[in-house]
Amino acid sequence: MNKHIVLAGGTGLMGRILTAYFTSKGIPVIVLTRGKSTGHNGVTHLHWDPERPRDLEQHLNGAKAVIGLNGATVDRRYNAKGKWTILHSRVSSTMALGDAIARCSDPPVAWLQLSTATIYRHAEDRPMDQFTGDIGEGFSVEVARTWEAVANSFRLPATRTVLLRSAMVMSPLGGVLPRLVQLTRLGLGGKHASGEQFVSWIHADDLCRSIDHILAEQDGSGVYDLAAPEPTRDGYLMEQLKARYRPWLALPQPKWLLNLGAFLLGTETELILKSRRVVPTRLLREGFRFEHPGITEALLDLLGRGTMEKEAALATRSALTQ
Repeated sequence: MNKHIVLAGGTGLMGRILTAYFTSKGIPVIVLTRGKSTGHNGVTHLHWDPERPRDLEQHLNGAKAVIGLNGATVDRRYNAKGKWTILHSRVSSTMALGDAIARCSDPPVAWLQLSTATIYRHAEDRPMDQFTGDIGEGFSVEVARTWEAVANSFRLPATRTVLLRSAMVMSPLGGVLPRLVQLTRLGLGGKHASGEQFVSWIHADDLCRSIDHILAEQDGSGVYDLAAPEPTRDGYLMEQLKARYRPWLALPQPKWLLNLGAFLLGTETELILKSRRVVPTRLLREGFRFEHPGITEALLDLLGRGTMEKEAALATRSALTQ
């Protein structure tokens, strides 16, 4: 019988992608969520509150892996309230998981804790990775550093701890890709500011395969950069979307307009202006092969005829049956 996998905060984009992947392989999945407890098609949703993680260890005992995905969206203003929400949601959930794993009588084999590729500095000059990358500065970086420090503070001799510095996940199910498609169709598909900033990304399929690879690496612990080996420039990414949807207008978005739009939408321009040039050196050294290393082919696969609509319909049906 397959050992189960626990996804903490598994109702977000990455959680939904990984749930579908593991269940397709016949692996039972427990999703820890603030929503209601339900069970359906090999997936058990369990209500939990990171502030009151009562008896959480009973669900982690015997697990193949615990994957921590909790964290409030960063798509908000970085005022005092926004910063507290972003930081606290990550710290409290990570502390709850680490404490529960430490109390397990049959601890999980691995704890994969999400982090972020934005931990590295703004980089247009050279690629960044865990070996030669420069850690950046600012609020987002301090959140990432604190997030990782909390996970590393636990001593878990029977459980290997892995930090996943993930780039943005490209999927038609949600996240950045559907938003960029929508903006392109509305005539706002021009480059953002200079368009020279790099965008680090990973195809949803390669995300799942890389997690599988890490789980299979018995000695794999520490940091992994989850990103495609070919970061793209913002301007090139938008050109590819324009070529796919052929909008009648594609207005470029200068920095002043982005600042205004971010203020009106209650978000920050850092999300699109910071140059993230992250590469997956460790995965490549370990022999992992990406099915979608470049953005052009990845978009062809993700945005194939009817793909967005089909995936949205499947996601809706899945949500209704849970």
